[in-house]
Amino acid sequence: MQATDQSERAVYWGTGRRKSAIARVRLVPGSGQMVINGKPGETHLQGNPAYLSAAKAPLETLGLENDYDILVNVHGGGLTGHADAIRLGVARALCELDPDNRKPLKIEGYLTRDPRSKERKKYGLRKARKAPQYSKR
Repeated sequence: MQATDQSERAVYWGTGRRKSAIARVRLVPGSGQMVINGKPGETHLQGNPAYLSAAKAPLETLGLENDYDILVNVHGGGLTGHADAIRLGVARALCELDPDNRKPLKIEGYLTRDPRSKERKKYGLRKARKAPQYSKR
Protein backbone atom coordinates (compact mmCIF):
# COMPACT_ATOMS: atom_id res chain seq x y z
CA MET A 1 0.00 0.00 0.00
CA GLN A 2 1.62 3.24 -1.15
CA ALA A 3 0.67 6.43 0.66
CA THR A 4 1.66 10.04 0.07
CA ASP A 5 1.59 13.02 2.40
CA GLN A 6 1.52 16.78 1.75
CA SER A 7 5.10 16.84 0.45
CA GLU A 8 4.29 14.06 -2.06
CA ARG A 9 6.91 11.73 -0.57
CA ALA A 10 6.22 8.06 -0.96
CA VAL A 11 5.98 6.03 2.25
CA TYR A 12 6.30 2.25 2.21
CA TRP A 13 5.05 0.14 5.12
CA GLY A 14 6.09 -3.28 6.38
CA THR A 15 5.29 -5.26 9.51
CA GLY A 16 7.82 -7.61 11.04
CA ARG A 17 7.48 -10.06 13.91
CA ARG A 18 9.93 -12.21 15.87
CA LYS A 19 9.04 -14.08 19.06
CA SER A 20 6.86 -11.53 20.89
CA ALA A 21 8.37 -8.44 19.20
CA ILE A 22 6.28 -6.56 16.65
CA ALA A 23 7.80 -3.83 14.46
CA ARG A 24 5.86 -1.43 12.24
CA VAL A 25 8.35 -0.12 9.71
CA ARG A 26 8.08 2.89 7.37
CA LEU A 27 10.56 3.50 4.57
CA VAL A 28 10.78 7.16 3.55
CA PRO A 29 13.17 8.58 0.93
CA GLY A 30 16.03 10.14 2.87
CA SER A 31 19.66 9.74 3.86
CA GLY A 32 19.78 6.32 5.55
CA GLN A 33 18.95 7.26 9.14
CA MET A 34 17.15 4.83 11.44
CA VAL A 35 14.71 6.06 14.12
CA ILE A 36 13.26 3.49 16.53
CA ASN A 37 10.48 4.60 18.90
CA GLY A 38 11.51 8.23 18.44
CA LYS A 39 15.18 7.59 19.29
CA PRO A 40 18.17 7.07 16.98
CA GLY A 41 18.61 3.41 16.04
CA GLU A 42 22.10 3.27 17.58
CA THR A 43 20.67 4.36 20.95
CA HIS A 44 17.71 1.97 20.95
CA LEU A 45 19.76 -1.06 19.89
CA GLN A 46 22.45 0.00 22.41
CA GLY A 47 25.04 0.60 19.72
CA ASN A 48 25.46 -3.12 19.11
CA PRO A 49 26.82 -3.41 15.54
CA ALA A 50 25.35 -6.90 15.08
CA TYR A 51 21.82 -5.64 15.79
CA LEU A 52 22.26 -2.55 13.61
CA SER A 53 23.65 -4.48 10.65
CA ALA A 54 20.90 -7.11 10.99
CA ALA A 55 18.21 -4.42 10.89
CA LYS A 56 19.73 -2.71 7.83
CA ALA A 57 20.73 -5.90 5.98
CA PRO A 58 17.87 -5.89 3.41
CA LEU A 59 18.78 -2.34 2.34
CA GLU A 60 22.46 -3.28 2.06
CA THR A 61 21.58 -6.32 -0.06
CA LEU A 62 19.87 -4.05 -2.60
CA GLY A 63 22.43 -1.22 -2.27
CA LEU A 64 19.85 1.28 -0.96
CA GLU A 65 21.28 1.89 2.54
CA ASN A 66 21.77 5.66 1.91
CA ASP A 67 18.54 6.22 -0.07
CA TYR A 68 15.83 5.59 2.56
CA ASP A 69 15.21 6.53 6.17
CA ILE A 70 13.80 3.78 8.40
CA LEU A 71 11.14 4.88 10.89
CA VAL A 72 10.13 2.13 13.31
CA ASN A 73 7.64 1.59 16.11
CA VAL A 74 8.51 -1.63 17.93
CA HIS A 75 7.27 -3.21 21.14
CA GLY A 76 7.50 -6.54 22.94
CA GLY A 77 10.42 -8.90 23.31
CA GLY A 78 14.08 -7.99 23.65
CA LEU A 79 16.77 -6.46 21.49
CA THR A 80 17.36 -9.56 19.34
CA GLY A 81 13.63 -9.84 18.66
CA HIS A 82 13.48 -6.13 17.86
CA ALA A 83 16.39 -6.32 15.40
CA ASP A 84 14.97 -9.36 13.58
CA ALA A 85 11.44 -7.94 13.51
CA ILE A 86 12.78 -4.70 12.02
CA ARG A 87 14.72 -6.68 9.40
CA LEU A 88 11.56 -8.50 8.29
CA GLY A 89 9.57 -5.26 8.25
CA VAL A 90 12.21 -3.50 6.13
CA ALA A 91 12.31 -6.43 3.69
CA ARG A 92 8.52 -6.40 3.32
CA ALA A 93 8.51 -2.64 2.76
CA LEU A 94 11.18 -3.03 0.07
CA CYS A 95 8.99 -5.61 -1.68
CA GLU A 96 6.18 -3.06 -1.65
CA LEU A 97 8.54 -0.44 -3.06
CA ASP A 98 9.41 -2.61 -6.07
CA PRO A 99 8.19 -6.19 -6.67
CA ASP A 100 11.52 -6.96 -8.40
CA ASN A 101 13.23 -6.66 -4.98
CA ARG A 102 11.47 -9.83 -3.80
CA LYS A 103 13.79 -12.37 -5.44
CA PRO A 104 17.15 -11.19 -3.99
CA LEU A 105 15.57 -10.70 -0.54
CA LYS A 106 14.02 -14.17 -0.66
CA ILE A 107 17.36 -15.74 -1.62
CA GLU A 108 19.02 -14.08 1.41
CA GLY A 109 16.19 -15.33 3.65
CA TYR A 110 14.99 -11.88 4.74
CA LEU A 111 11.33 -12.55 3.89
CA THR A 112 11.02 -15.64 6.08
CA ARG A 113 9.26 -15.14 9.42
CA ASP A 114 11.07 -17.06 12.17
CA PRO A 115 8.31 -19.29 13.63
CA ARG A 116 10.13 -20.07 16.90
CA SER A 117 8.51 -18.64 20.01
CA LYS A 118 8.27 -19.48 23.68
CA GLU A 119 6.38 -22.69 24.45
CA ARG A 120 3.57 -22.44 26.99
CA LYS A 121 3.91 -23.85 30.49
CA LYS A 122 1.92 -27.03 31.14
CA TYR A 123 0.24 -27.91 34.42
CA GLY A 124 2.09 -30.43 36.58
CA LEU A 125 5.43 -29.17 35.24
CA ARG A 126 7.74 -26.42 36.48
CA LYS A 127 8.30 -24.94 33.02
CA ALA A 128 7.17 -25.93 29.54
CA ARG A 129 8.98 -29.29 29.76
CA LYS A 130 10.86 -29.38 33.06
CA ALA A 131 9.26 -31.88 35.44
CA PRO A 132 9.63 -31.96 39.23
CA GLN A 133 12.33 -34.26 40.52
CA TYR A 134 11.22 -37.89 40.61
CA SER A 135 12.13 -40.29 43.40
CA LYS A 136 11.08 -43.92 43.43
CA ARG A 137 11.07 -44.02 47.26
